[in-house]
Amino acid sequence: MGPLIRLETTLTNDRYLNILSDHLYTFMPIVHSDGLGQFQQDNATPHASRLATKWPQEHSSDFRHFHWQPKSPEMNIIEDIRDALLHAIEMSSPPPLTPMDLLTALQDSWCKFPPGYLQTPVESMSRRFASLLRARGVPT
Repeated sequence: MGPLIRLETTLTNDRYLNILSDHLYTFMPIVHSDGLGQFQQDNATPHASRLATKWPQEHSSDFRHFHWQPKSPEMNIIEDIRDALLHAIEMSSPPPLTPMDLLTALQDSWCKFPPGYLQTPVESMSRRFASLLRARGVPT
């Protein structure tokens, strides 16, 4: 699991490309030196721009880009991870009161996830694919 990146302003196409270049590109070879790392993003507007879809293609020798149908939320394990983080924040005591408290709580919760935490959502992908295929690409 990589670092959480604090974005202090609205995510634009240019800012997203900077995040990919500055953080993802340097992180993936460390974690997946075999080039077998999978990169997944949702279909948010900055992620779906022409430049943002071209960037992973240009770096395909460094890691693989995991594609899925637009508007297929059941394929998005990122949402599961976000929900787990939000749940951890809701359970924190005392609750975060300032943006800095929230950032600290998010980073603490992120670091407390067990090393194999992402394995469960990743292993669920074959089941998610099967559901999507049965539904012929329509959200299930």
